[in-house]
Amino acid sequence: MPRAIWAGAVSFGLVTVPVHVESATEDHSIRFHQYHLKDMGRVRVRKVCELEDREVSQAEIGKGYEYSKTQVIPISDAELRALPLPTAKAIEIEAFVPLDSIDPIRIGEGYYLAPDGQVAAKPYKLLRQALGRSAKVAVAKWAWHGRERLGILRVRGDVLVLQLMRWPDEIRDWAEAAPPAVDIDESEIEGALALMDTMSCDTLEGPDFADAYTEALEEIIDAKRAEQPLPQAPEPVEEPGKVLDLMAALNESVAQARAARGEDAEVHEMPKKKPAAKKATKKTAAKKATAKKASGRKPKTA
Repeated sequence: MPRAIWAGAVSFGLVTVPVHVESATEDHSIRFHQYHLKDMGRVRVRKVCELEDREVSQAEIGKGYEYSKTQVIPISDAELRALPLPTAKAIEIEAFVPLDSIDPIRIGEGYYLAPDGQVAAKPYKLLRQALGRSAKVAVAKWAWHGRERLGILRVRGDVLVLQLMRWPDEIRDWAEAAPPAVDIDESEIEGALALMDTMSCDTLEGPDFADAYTEALEEIIDAKRAEQPLPQAPEPVEEPGKVLDLMAALNESVAQARAARGEDAEVHEMPKKKPAAKKATKKTAAKKATAKKASGRKPKTA
């Protein structure tokens, strides 16, 4: 069972729901330690006091704020727990908003909220069902890890999910990364939409969404442990020449996506830009030529 990483209550008006927070995700990444390659002795990071020049234990270590180079203000965990904030021990719901009104770039790590004991079961279920029926999410604030946090409460199955959010001033202005101005033809947009349609899927399940890096790393570790030859990397697929024409690149991409799915790889030629100006010029020239011929005719005599 996951370990509780925070305990308190969800405050919903005058309703209080005792809860504890559990991680909603698992990290399956393979982690490495540092070793001295000569004898494979473990290399560790030791905590040393700069003034006494000695290693100190965890019990001797606390938090401090460097007010100036000569003054450090010590802050204890007990003082942090006793902060004069309504959110110090409670997740205070501030408002209810539609989920699509929140920019996804502000949403971060997710956690499960579990009811803390039998007494919390009924108000917990009440809040969960009300949220599910409203089709909205609750915006909440609470103090955690040395700062006040912003987040949303939403429903997933039979539980409430607490999703961390970034404060508005933590999001950089998107204009800083905006590309230079260019012209895009409608046919190019249609080509991109055709490629998106070819690459669409209904679920993020299956081998295309598996962690191939971790699997390959596990194969290497197993082979080295058994003193067997390392698995060979697959031969790289020969890359075609760089396609400079955007429409040609879209056509080729659609063909490759269809072939990868076992579909008919034949791609109908996407609409090309209409050389409207040239056609107009030709028509104008033709009209002028006709006018000249007409003007050059002799009038019929009776």
